[in-house]
Amino acid sequence: MIEVQNIAKEFTLHNQGGAVLRVMEGASLTVAPGECVALTGASGAGKSTLMRMIWGNYRTDHGMIRVGDVEVSGAKPRRIIALRRSTLGYVSQFLRVVPRVPTLRVVAEPLLVLGMAEDRAEARAAELLTRLNIGENLWSLSPTTFSGGEQQRVNIARGFVHPYPALLLDEPTASLDAANRETVMRLIEEAKARGAAILGIFHDEAARERLCDRQIDVADFVPGRGA
Repeated sequence: MIEVQNIAKEFTLHNQGGAVLRVMEGASLTVAPGECVALTGASGAGKSTLMRMIWGNYRTDHGMIRVGDVEVSGAKPRRIIALRRSTLGYVSQFLRVVPRVPTLRVVAEPLLVLGMAEDRAEARAAELLTRLNIGENLWSLSPTTFSGGEQQRVNIARGFVHPYPALLLDEPTASLDAANRETVMRLIEEAKARGAAILGIFHDEAARERLCDRQIDVADFVPGRGA
């Protein structure tokens, strides 16, 4: 479902005389339906960079990325947007929403853009917000006013509201209390059971051991350090 072949990436540092920084080469991996794969490695090794290339935010300098039947590395922006709407979900560490939009609407929005009726979309959003312990008294408020932990749970609800065939997860259990951490791990297990292909960054070792079928060390893709 997710395929990465021989990816290379470099950044040009325009504020440092145009210096070119090679950050990745030879990155290759696959994630099958129903599989959860963890990206591991030290901070700065390239885990988030690789996730952003799969998401389509960073271009690739060499190689191929495919999600389902879409070759992300060469797709036009409108194709990437369509992929994100129906096929590829992404739970990042940060909630980015339009201010003043109510939380219930924020979570329901991925379903609404796919044409689901408003009452059904909001019912599904309410179900997830309840599971993630976001009280109903908060649903009419913008999540921009919430605590960091509450925003993270809203972000998770939004990422799981639609049954995406592929999911990218960036530290989904970070900074959560034990009860909410368990809820998130169950959501991930349910996604695996329905056949989602999941690629994630899990610094939580216990969560990684429970959820992930394989681990890939991105240090192997750092130029000059590969095995």
